[in-house]
Amino acid sequence: MFSEYLQAAMHHAKYEIIEDDGSFYGHIAEFPGAWANEKTLEACREDLESVIEDYILIAISCHDPLPEIDGHSLEIRMAEHA
Repeated sequence: MFSEYLQAAMHHAKYEIIEDDGSFYGHIAEFPGAWANEKTLEACREDLESVIEDYILIAISCHDPLPEIDGHSLEIRMAEHA
């Protein structure tokens, strides 16, 4: 479930080349403040995936809602005690 959500999120990634230094900038609009900037596109993609992974884990630990991505969602359900 987690990996499917992460991969769906990564399909929303947008990348651009920074003209000043030729590096790559990547972000996913559904995750405000999460971005990556690296010298190569592949390194940028890998860093962005790691950033989004951390974003998701922090949101889960804080019980913050996460956006639905292409029909995928993650939520924490509290166990009921008898």
